[in-house]
Amino acid sequence: MSFDRMIEKIVEMQNPTVAGLDPKLAYIPPYILEEAVAEHGKTLEGAAAALVTYNKGLIDALCDIVPAVKPQAAYYEMYGWQGVRALAETIAYAQEKGMFVITDGKRNDIGATMEAYATAHLGTTDVLGEAVDAFGADALTVNGYLGTDGIKPLLGVCGEKDKGIFVLVKTSNPSSGELQDQKLESGKTVYEAMGAFCETWGEAVMGKYGYSGVGAVVGATYPAQLGEMREKAPHTFFLVPGYGAQGGGADDVVPAFDKNGLGAIINSSRGIMCAWQKEKCDEHDYAQAARREAIRMRDAFRARIGEIRLGE
Repeated sequence: MSFDRMIEKIVEMQNPTVAGLDPKLAYIPPYILEEAVAEHGKTLEGAAAALVTYNKGLIDALCDIVPAVKPQAAYYEMYGWQGVRALAETIAYAQEKGMFVITDGKRNDIGATMEAYATAHLGTTDVLGEAVDAFGADALTVNGYLGTDGIKPLLGVCGEKDKGIFVLVKTSNPSSGELQDQKLESGKTVYEAMGAFCETWGEAVMGKYGYSGVGAVVGATYPAQLGEMREKAPHTFFLVPGYGAQGGGADDVVPAFDKNGLGAIINSSRGIMCAWQKEKCDEHDYAQAARREAIRMRDAFRARIGEIRLGE
């Protein structure tokens, strides 16, 4: 399954992190923006060109130390079809460099519509008998709150194409508890029930290291719930947002890991992308600043969880 490949890269690099590629023009060094505007003007085409150049620089600097990237689709969609093309180019370039790609789209629908999302982001599109990758990411974030009808269409693609999904379970935002912490008649919280569904859905796409191709999004801002869900969902790999700019620290994410140092991949977006602004270094050094932050983050996790080993 897809997460087997991600797990192997995490172990190879001894680094359980993913770099979020959620670019805004305000994050991009002026020299890149100026070059894009000189060629394309202050247009959506110019904005998209700047995104691609910026992302490629980050990917080049990170690909040998960070196993995965996570582009958030909305940051590309706001620049129209040109931005969506930039998303596709970013995914392809990261994969060329050997990185695992998680598209953060939080897609949510049922039946044929969810099949279309699965085909677009994880599968291949039939174009008059020719099979073509539309986006071709390795994994996709999804909203499971429509129940099994919204997840089942993805499982076939995951099994056939060696892909994975991350289902929203306990998200990192402050108001997540308004719904996700509510108690059901069974006594379980909503997020606990969703975690249990992930375990069940994942039975159809189990991997060789004890984790299925159905992962869960569980935020670093709720370390107690991370630990709770690690115990209750032992076969579910976690994507953990909320580290860094949202307030989560290295100590907060430790409960997400199992005895082998596996079980979670921790996301940092602004912390890595904007490291050059935080450091106040030369704008041409933005990619190396991102690399320095990624190394700092990696070393912080290593100090807390130790060596990462393949499970049974």
